[in-house]
Amino acid sequence: MTESARGETQQPIPHRPGKLVSLGDYQVYVRGVPDQVSEVDPASSDPALSEPAVCVHGLEGSSRNWTDLMDLLCPRLAAVALDLPGFGESPPRPDGRYSIAALAQTVIALIERNGHGPVHLLGNSLGGAVCVKVAATRPDLIRTLTLISPALPDARLRLDLLRFPLMSVPGVGARLLRQVQRLPPERRVADVIANCFSDPRRFPQARFAAEVTELRRRDDLDYAAAALVGSIRTLTAETVRRGGRSAWRDAALITAPTLVIYGHDDRLVDARMAGRAAHAFQNARIVVMPSTGHVAHMEHPHLVAAEIGVLLAAANPSGQTGQAQTPEAGRAREFPLAPAG
Repeated sequence: MTESARGETQQPIPHRPGKLVSLGDYQVYVRGVPDQVSEVDPASSDPALSEPAVCVHGLEGSSRNWTDLMDLLCPRLAAVALDLPGFGESPPRPDGRYSIAALAQTVIALIERNGHGPVHLLGNSLGGAVCVKVAATRPDLIRTLTLISPALPDARLRLDLLRFPLMSVPGVGARLLRQVQRLPPERRVADVIANCFSDPRRFPQARFAAEVTELRRRDDLDYAAAALVGSIRTLTAETVRRGGRSAWRDAALITAPTLVIYGHDDRLVDARMAGRAAHAFQNARIVVMPSTGHVAHMEHPHLVAAEIGVLLAAANPSGQTGQAQTPEAGRAREFPLAPAG
């Protein structure tokens, strides 16, 4: 979706081209910004033109989720977005691992392969949890960190999310998935949009058919179910293990300038977690966006781009940000430094 500064909806821009990139014994699919990404390798960009950035999608997502935001961040940031192993166009890792640590290794390998020094790292949902692990363990690779509804552990019971721990039970997850797959692809895509957007009407109809086609393709992949169930088990385990304290301890280790965005109407990550995030991250600005669901970068890409502009300006006080401040930044609010809940 492309959204004007006045909130007008326009025709969506095409998804960025990409290709499979080798990370040693496996490959990941990477999309990049045209004219700022090498014809040979979309994981490479010219640092003289812009600063490198890497975007990491969430559960059931793909690199296509970042199309609009990458376009808005250009030319200041030469952003690429990868499909995590087993998702989008990326085959699974040979070891079949979907843990946060394993996915973080994949992101680290891509950044190191790029070879242009530290990057601006952006992650949503599951990708946000992965980016926290990357930033905590390899601070030398990170310039700034942007987290959008990061899937960090929340010990509070939410009845509407009980399907996630249920899908983590051996044998149960695959059975539940088979039941879901009996539903028409159009219905399943619509359900995902309804869960992830505050207002599903903001999802561009012009992209709906492409998502249905992609879902049909994934239904025929022999590893798609394992990737989804494995990732759900990972998120469940992170919450159960020592009450989720490990992931929050990682957050406390991060020193890079950080922006954490929550959607006020998020049905998957409770916006009240903003309070815990405000206390956990050392050097962060926490923002709650009104009328926003789980994928702020898709639902309100202009607002997210404006908030990232604020982050970049703060991280580069010399003022050479290459990106003017816009009124959109004022439409999201900083979260007060108060405990969650």
